[in-house]
Amino acid sequence: MDTNHIWDRAWEMVATREVSADSLFVYGVRTTGIYCRPSCPSRRPRRSSVAFFATSELAEQAGFRACKRCTPEREHPHLRVLTTLCRYLDQHAEQSVSLAALGKVAGLSPFHLQRLFRRCLGLSPRQYQLARRMEQMREGLATGGSVTEAIYSAGYSSSSRFYERATAGLGMKPGALRRGAAGETIRYTITLSPLGKMLVAATAAGLCAVGFGALESELEDDLRARFPRAELTRDDKALGKMVAQVLAHLGEHPVTRELPLDVRATAFQARVWKALQQIPRGETRSYAQVADAIGQPTAVRAVARACGSNPVAVVVPCHRVVGSDGSLTGYRWGIERKRKLLEAERKRS
Repeated sequence: MDTNHIWDRAWEMVATREVSADSLFVYGVRTTGIYCRPSCPSRRPRRSSVAFFATSELAEQAGFRACKRCTPEREHPHLRVLTTLCRYLDQHAEQSVSLAALGKVAGLSPFHLQRLFRRCLGLSPRQYQLARRMEQMREGLATGGSVTEAIYSAGYSSSSRFYERATAGLGMKPGALRRGAAGETIRYTITLSPLGKMLVAATAAGLCAVGFGALESELEDDLRARFPRAELTRDDKALGKMVAQVLAHLGEHPVTRELPLDVRATAFQARVWKALQQIPRGETRSYAQVADAIGQPTAVRAVARACGSNPVAVVVPCHRVVGSDGSLTGYRWGIERKRKLLEAERKRS
């Protein structure tokens, strides 16, 4: 495997000053000790002098200082308008919002608004709204409501409209999951990350696994154990964009798209994982506090099991859960990785 293919693509983005790459990574120049956004207007360095990092924090940990021209350590310039637009779409989940109407909210033309969404989030406003509806659908089912109630609460005008998109939004069917993902094709790749070797796997519906390890064989065995009857295919090239998005998620860049999660989860696990995603970066919670947050204070051990079964490291931040005394306790991908993640998040916050 050519483990450098992702960064080769990153270099192409730097060479062309691609604005959309600003939400994915930064690059450092060894000869100057400075790191920049990919779109920085400064003179381009030699490829051999460049190092890539998923976040500005990681670049600074490596000894680089921020460029004064593109200020990569500051808030992304499009964050405010994108936040406003996303909130507007969330508040009008039951409506089909046109690009013209959304453009008036942001003061942008429909063309520039669509372009901004796709560059920074990787999807159109319509796709974002549909993804959010499916998320609300998952939440409704996780809290014990009926399927019909969850469908209409998520903003679908009819059950038929929901079932048209159920597989794409919720992932493989529950029956397939119970059968070990029989009949499913799962593509995966293994590459380098700031935390060691990283496996990223996806079905046609979206991301289904992210894991870390020292050996590729270890990561492949773990994936095979999760989906024992699925057809596993290694596809390094096709998953390059998704890997870049996951790497960006290591630092939780504010304009990184919300990755679709195609995960095996009971309703309880879904509630636990949702609670984990609500823990602010730079903070931690004990297992007991998470149990309280989901309304089941006696389910501390069950919460610990749900954290241990989390299939998507970083995206669902189970590393933010610690022992009642503040100890790091266990972590599926190693205590040292957990420590590095928490230290990096605290420094960034």
